[in-house]
Amino acid sequence: MARTALTRDQVLDTAAALVREHGPAALTMRRLAAELGTAVTSIYWHVGNRESLLDALVERTVADLGTLRPSGGDPAERIVSVARLLRGALRDRPHLVAMVHERGLTERMFLPAQRALVHEAHAAGLRGARAAELVRAVQFQVVGHVLVERNRERAPAQSPAETELWATDTTPGPAEADPPLARALAAPIDTERLFTTAVRALVAGLLREEEPEPAGAR
Repeated sequence: MARTALTRDQVLDTAAALVREHGPAALTMRRLAAELGTAVTSIYWHVGNRESLLDALVERTVADLGTLRPSGGDPAERIVSVARLLRGALRDRPHLVAMVHERGLTERMFLPAQRALVHEAHAAGLRGARAAELVRAVQFQVVGHVLVERNRERAPAQSPAETELWATDTTPGPAEADPPLARALAAPIDTERLFTTAVRALVAGLLREEEPEPAGAR
């Protein structure tokens, strides 16, 4: 059976999978060729040297983050959907996103999501500085949440763990006065739900009409 000719997209797909799984250091031309079952010279023919390959992966990552499509019945829900999609994209590609950052293309990477947020801010009636504030606040919320999640996942095991601390806390205070609070804080964290709740609250506050200033406030 004739072997299908190797394509540039196959090379990039396999290279991206290696980076996602093992990080950029694991991406060598020899290892990539072995994964594809081809000669190293074939890899060079399709993508050039390793630096050119990394540049191509960065460009592809930036392009992928430009395909986020909002969903929802109103601007608030569509803004939340953009935030959730962006969080998922960043979490799925930590090593690739780091490569984008190292090449000074972080702002370009976020531009498509910012444009989508601007569109929804305008649909909600926000203009100027208020619209910009919403775009930045949502972006920072997403990035901050992802960083906290990643740090928690990579942190050494805690002893006692956060859940154990709350489960066994007998110190007079909030936990003793509010047993359901202690039980909730002792339960595993649903980061997806927590993120969505936080973004919805943030967006609701930013979309709320500004209250008129009291007379004589200025």
